[in-house]
Amino acid sequence: MSNYPSNDQYMPVGVVLRRTPGVTRWAKWSWRAIAVLPGAGPAHWRELRREGDAVEYHAATVSLELYQAETEAYLHGITARAPSVYVVMRKVLGEFPYEIVLITASPYEAQDYCDSGEDIVEKVPMPPGLLAWVGDFVERHHEDEEFVKRRRKGEKVDGHQDGIGDPRIAKPADIYASPTLKRGRLL
Repeated sequence: MSNYPSNDQYMPVGVVLRRTPGVTRWAKWSWRAIAVLPGAGPAHWRELRREGDAVEYHAATVSLELYQAETEAYLHGITARAPSVYVVMRKVLGEFPYEIVLITASPYEAQDYCDSGEDIVEKVPMPPGLLAWVGDFVERHHEDEEFVKRRRKGEKVDGHQDGIGDPRIAKPADIYASPTLKRGRLL
């Protein structure tokens, strides 16, 4: 616990994956993260429930970490229509096809993992107890930042173009100069 700064918090959270038969001949099984277990103990692919071909596993327990600097993202996540956490999984070779990389309450961090294209990010509904824990953290640490509009200096940037471009280009006319009117014709 001493590795965590005093304002940041963490909680072990179990991730439940459900394996169902695939719907195409190319995918034998379909895997989805369906639930999280706040405060769960260590686990490694422990079978929780079996209904026919569908099996639910407590795949792993990872640490959900909350950082004081990320409260805006958490606030966005918990005030959404369906508050959720995001489970980041990575494909591996072996008996079980996924490694649980991360669980986060930040939709912004989840988006970053989606952008890489290497990981699978599953959105899982946030249980009420976890929602209260994240909400309490946000309430204690979030500070709204006042929007400050940037102001321009008094320089005029749309002034007259003199037709002079790059001095290294030796040409009778500047190729970037705006067209001029000469004897009724556009040059």
